[in-house]
Amino acid sequence: MSHDALAADAVLALYEEDGALLHGHFLLSSGLHSDTYLQSARVLQYPAHGARLASAMVAGIPEAIRSQLRVVVGPAMGAVLVSYECARSLGQRSLFTERENGQMRLRRGFALEPGEGVLVVEDITTTGGSTRECMDAVRAAGGRVLAVSAIIDRSPGGIADFDGIPYFPLLRLPVQTWRPEECPLCVAGTPAVKPGSRALR
Repeated sequence: MSHDALAADAVLALYEEDGALLHGHFLLSSGLHSDTYLQSARVLQYPAHGARLASAMVAGIPEAIRSQLRVVVGPAMGAVLVSYECARSLGQRSLFTERENGQMRLRRGFALEPGEGVLVVEDITTTGGSTRECMDAVRAAGGRVLAVSAIIDRSPGGIADFDGIPYFPLLRLPVQTWRPEECPLCVAGTPAVKPGSRALR
């Protein structure tokens, strides 16, 4: 298998190997509940694993789009390392968006040229909410989102695209989620934990 080629079972094997595929009762950043959580930080702590995943993500984007990409942008915190490694694989710049007064935006002096081709990346997508916020921030800064990618799309139905912008997740792994009022784990009295980066605030 080449460095760029990474089969779906190999992606999952990396998460399992690094203890990043968790089972329990989790409150996701989307507000949904789930019995499965993918803790990408445990995989990305190993640079070789992060580089391997990012290289495969970039390789999965058609050359016609890839040749136009000049910047990779991901929302902090979860996608900062993903953005960096994808940009390194592309030989381009890496930026990240952050929340300021509740709104996602580019900070720290980051800027985009008008119409500059951008790849927006995530580690995991569930509803795609933070991805869309990141895309809006890129557009507000003058960039042009050409594609979206992620390590794993865990949305139950699968995200086809982002309002017409093509989406190239490395792995589609549907995970059961529930609204809080419908969660059987809550009914059973199992406490929910929130392991994601937003819980750090």
